Amino acid sequence: MNLPIKLRHLEAFVEVARQRSVQKAAHALHVSQPAVTKTMRELEESLGVAVYERDGRGIRLTNHGEVFLRHAGAALVSVRQGLDSVSDGRAGELQPIRVGALPTVSSLIMPRAIELFLQEQPERRVRIVTGENAAILEQLRQGELDLVVGRLSGAELMVGLSFEHLYSEAVRFVVRPKHPLLLASGSVLERIADHLVLMPPPASIIRPYVDRLLIANGVHAVPRQIETVSDAFARAFLRTNDAVWIISAGVVANDLADGMLVALRVDTAPTLGPVGLTMRADGPLRPGTELAIRAASRRGP
Repeated sequence: MNLPIKLRHLEAFVEVARQRSVQKAAHALHVSQPAVTKTMRELEESLGVAVYERDGRGIRLTNHGEVFLRHAGAALVSVRQGLDSVSDGRAGELQPIRVGALPTVSSLIMPRAIELFLQEQPERRVRIVTGENAAILEQLRQGELDLVVGRLSGAELMVGLSFEHLYSEAVRFVVRPKHPLLLASGSVLERIADHLVLMPPPASIIRPYVDRLLIANGVHAVPRQIETVSDAFARAFLRTNDAVWIISAGVVANDLADGMLVALRVDTAPTLGPVGLTMRADGPLRPGTELAIRAASRRGP
């Protein structure tokens, strides 16, 4: 190797791999694009191989890059855990537990789980992070989160991660009270294409389940649809529209219990899937994470 590999090389490489873009990585790292390009060039010189290549407007990792990413990510996790431990000891202040919460659990189990956790560690700060599934899991993999609570992801996103099952849930087709489909006779799915449908985006965990369910019931296309992961938008939209919202049961459990929304008569058993805790498969847990895991486990329905 011509140059020693430094922490900045690992940070730049991991961010470029995550963003699939040098420009976006530079923005995330708060440095210039030429600086990231130079850092990546130094890394490749040290390794003696190319770790990424152009792919349209973005980049993709080479085979060497994919292999190095697993080790680079683990190295960054260890360094960050070490820094957190030193910071805790020096400042006399515990670093926050960082929990990624997917939409399916944000309103159903997380509030009570955090309450239980704080009963045991009232001095500990908690940081709740939400977002798209792939982004949340990548933050977990790189050590920026300690734990993710939500539905089990596909195998391609679970590399280097482990999953602890808590319970299973299906999706629901929900509408506002007095929606026309609530009075419809026969199969609801036969008429769903007549309405605007709020659909989970293609990259969401539940979308493949929803697509298979619709196709199995003869619904091969939904002409009018809005793809959204925003439950706040969906709730507001359904107040004034006869749309149908397809969403994980946990997201709307409270709305259904309060009568704010009503579930359509659709057999969604084929969409049943596991919900639980996702953690990094290797490396020790940060102090306090075990208690957070225990609290979330106690709160499973």
